[in-house]
Amino acid sequence: MAEKYDFKVLVAEKISPEGVEKLKEMFDTDAYDKMSREDLLAGIGKYDALVVRSGTKADAEVIEKGKKLKIIGRAGIGVDNIDLDTATKKGVMVANVPESNIISAAEHTMAMLMATARKIPAACASLRKGEWNRSAYQGVELYGKTLGIIGIGRIGALVAERASGFGMKLIGFDPFISPQKAKHLGVEMLSTVDDVLKQADFITLHVPRTKDTFHMLGAPQFDIVKKGIRIINVSRGGVIDEEALARAIEDGKVAGAAIDVFENEPPEGSPLCKMEQVFVTPHLGASTTEAQYKAGVAIADQVIAGLTGGFVSGAVNISMPHKEVVETLKPYMPLCEKLGTLFANLMQGSVSEIDLEVLGEISEYDTSLLTVAFLKGFFENISMDTVTYVNAPILAHERGIKVKESKSRQSRDYVNLLMVTAKDDTTGITAGATLVGTGQEMFVNVLDFDIDIAPSKYMALVSFQDRPGMIGKVGTVIGKNGINIAGLQVGRRPIEGEAGMGLNLDSPLTPEVIEELTSESGINKAMFIVL
Repeated sequence: MAEKYDFKVLVAEKISPEGVEKLKEMFDTDAYDKMSREDLLAGIGKYDALVVRSGTKADAEVIEKGKKLKIIGRAGIGVDNIDLDTATKKGVMVANVPESNIISAAEHTMAMLMATARKIPAACASLRKGEWNRSAYQGVELYGKTLGIIGIGRIGALVAERASGFGMKLIGFDPFISPQKAKHLGVEMLSTVDDVLKQADFITLHVPRTKDTFHMLGAPQFDIVKKGIRIINVSRGGVIDEEALARAIEDGKVAGAAIDVFENEPPEGSPLCKMEQVFVTPHLGASTTEAQYKAGVAIADQVIAGLTGGFVSGAVNISMPHKEVVETLKPYMPLCEKLGTLFANLMQGSVSEIDLEVLGEISEYDTSLLTVAFLKGFFENISMDTVTYVNAPILAHERGIKVKESKSRQSRDYVNLLMVTAKDDTTGITAGATLVGTGQEMFVNVLDFDIDIAPSKYMALVSFQDRPGMIGKVGTVIGKNGINIAGLQVGRRPIEGEAGMGLNLDSPLTPEVIEELTSESGINKAMFIVL
């Protein structure tokens, strides 16, 4: 019999019975299938831990009333229903279980792959109506076909392993996976999504929904796909333009699709739900007995660890024991996250190595936390997983990215400086960050240009030939498109005759403006960045 601790735990939503029993073995536990907000607010003050799923909002009001709260556990992946800022401010740890459903999601992908290859749902519906129309439901084999995997994180990697068992040829696109990892999975990595679309017989998506992935498969992409392609999406709604996919199916370019997630859920009005070539499910990727069991048991383990002083592997916010280190590094942590986000935008190819160098006075401390902060910012918009200070290094390891850290008491030009070089197989990109004055954040030496520029929500980087009139060209294009430039810094490489410009913008650059910029004579490259 396990030792019972003097803590009270509230399970506000239904989780697996096994998870509840684990908690009851250790703590005084009250468990409900569903709890009203009124009851939650009235009772939360007497509990040390709260367990929720997606239906209960653990917002600022709940956390403020939870005077004894030490940990909030989310039995699932997301934490959108938990106020992380308030929890962190109040010293309440928040944990989730991001790995609980990855096998279920991968297997659902395979089920959808088989369904669209063999038209199983339509054939079943026909037979239920008393029909016997075998010729109408002739399918295709998976063996020897080419599967294009867009996004090869944890779920994409599991799909690759399973698809290889069917004898499928695997190709893929993911700019943030190392060639070594791809080779291990047997996936031939291609340079662009378009390259994958032109060769694949089936496409499966495993990407988060971000500004870069929203409608990543739309009319231009369906125009170039291999005729007869079939599309599977068990990742996030909105990464496919549903209207464009419907048109591509009607035109005969796309043979069929299997869709589990939609831009709007429930998908009222989506044309895909009415098409006989499309097989749809109501967001069932994680809906298995095993996934729900794992989520319940795993979150119980997280709460037990959090209340008994163990290691909370799914911690989403951060708790650091050494106050001196925390106080010293705290100003640099959000800066490192922004630097990581900058690199996620800058890197166009696969990343095999990240070198982070800490220079100056802070190098005397344990600065591994700054590396983790950088990785969190780097992966936050490219991974389907919830990225935390705990799992960011794991994501780098799983993608085959080697992370190096170095420190030196000697800095250059600044009291403290963080310099990062990210490398692929052929090239490397360098940029740094520092704090100046009274804590003003600053990116420095961006792309090896002598550019020092403060981070902002919207930024642009432009490289151009170092000759008169080029700054004016950039300003003219941006200005005539109604975009205000809030700040601008220019640096150059005199020997190579190339210059770079960093811009702070008040509003986003559209793809059309970027195309207009790069079409100007002398402008080599332009990229838009959202921090």
